[in-house]
Amino acid sequence: MMTFCFTGIRSLPKFWKSNPYLSVGPGHSYFSLFLKDYCGLRNQQKWFSLKAVSPQNTKAVNLLIAKARYLRKGDEGSNQVFSDSHLFAAGAAKKRSQMNTHREDHGLPPVRNTIQLPTRPLNSEEWDKFKEDFKGKANFESWIISQMAHCHSSIDVAKSLLAWVAAKNNGIVGYDLLVKYLYLCVFHKHISEVIDVYEIMKARYKRLEPGGYTLLIQGLIHSDRWKEALLLLEDIKKVMIPSKKNYNDCIEGALLHQDVNLAWNLYQELLGHNLIPMLKTLKAFFDFGKNIKDDQYSNKLFDILLYLRNNHLYPGESFAHSIKTWFESVPGEQWKGQFTTIQGSGQCSGCGKTIESLHLSPEEYEFLKEKIMRDVIDGGDQYKKTTPQELERFQNFVKCCPPFDIVIDGLNVAKTFPKARESQVLLHVVSQLAKQNLQLLVLGRKHMLTQHSRWRKDEMKKVQKQASCFFADNM
Repeated sequence: MMTFCFTGIRSLPKFWKSNPYLSVGPGHSYFSLFLKDYCGLRNQQKWFSLKAVSPQNTKAVNLLIAKARYLRKGDEGSNQVFSDSHLFAAGAAKKRSQMNTHREDHGLPPVRNTIQLPTRPLNSEEWDKFKEDFKGKANFESWIISQMAHCHSSIDVAKSLLAWVAAKNNGIVGYDLLVKYLYLCVFHKHISEVIDVYEIMKARYKRLEPGGYTLLIQGLIHSDRWKEALLLLEDIKKVMIPSKKNYNDCIEGALLHQDVNLAWNLYQELLGHNLIPMLKTLKAFFDFGKNIKDDQYSNKLFDILLYLRNNHLYPGESFAHSIKTWFESVPGEQWKGQFTTIQGSGQCSGCGKTIESLHLSPEEYEFLKEKIMRDVIDGGDQYKKTTPQELERFQNFVKCCPPFDIVIDGLNVAKTFPKARESQVLLHVVSQLAKQNLQLLVLGRKHMLTQHSRWRKDEMKKVQKQASCFFADNM
């Protein structure tokens, strides 16, 4: 582990008001936060401490077509590139299970209809020929724009596709194509194109789906029309709570355009919805605050640090550097940051203090237990997941058992390896954990105990010998 250590000349009483052992003494102050960094499959943990629809917008579509025709003239001799991936893959859970089989390709599933994507804008005849050569069952226009979005194709090529579609459909381009074209515009930071698509969508649709709103907000914040992103945020609020990414983009836009009060108001609104802010949202506030002497702004940044501590949110290394840079840049202060290490005892080599323990107090444990029982197991409507009788049976079962070290979701664990027999997989997992003298609880359904091609009784009996088991009625 690495530690990020700050030393300074003023105290930060808010940080250790409830933890006296964090206080160092007059003239110095320290504060600790956990730092997390992911590198591929490795998990490195680090610390740092402080020592409805309206008429088609034909003008906008005509502009799109005109631009595409203009761009085609200068790019007739370009080569082609190869693509073999879909934009949208199968569900993450299915993908993870497939990764456990002996496959050489651990990425997206291969495209059956391999096709070379054009690297230059095509005219109408060329797109007609392109479609004739397509052998897939999917809609050609939707499929090809998905491929372009996945491969981050040139805006000019995608624009020629939309112009061809518009010419065939009386100037109308479908929503699906517009959204994927918008994705490319945002990715390549073509702000003028984002605004063109925005005008088309605004004229054609009274409401968008969340993905469309998100892309428009993300694109508009970098333009001089960034405040219109706030109007889109208000549209989202009419039907649902905006996502933390929506808030992040609007906050970044406000800071980018120097509207600090708006940024803080949006941040408080985000917290008011019980959303956990993205770490890059918090990082943006620290980056903006460099070299600013403003006690009110500084206090708000200290509140963010407290929020990280109290909610066990762990900054990545880039965020840690932003915090370090902000502390060292505050005019009139003398903070100095450095990287150190954390000893096995939890003591910081930089400041000499012991890192705050994450163990739950008895009161915190009781609160957590009651909340899980009420919000997760009961869920407010017992008949959605169980019955009152079964819930009572489960509660009595737990009371009669010793504390468990590990709780195993038997049905899902058993399905981890699709080609293997499910009872065999579960038995293997339970056996390996039982060798470590751990108290195990296996949760499952009663059908798991019946003889079946996927479930063998003898294997399930071995599971029951090595672990406490609770099998619910089949729902």
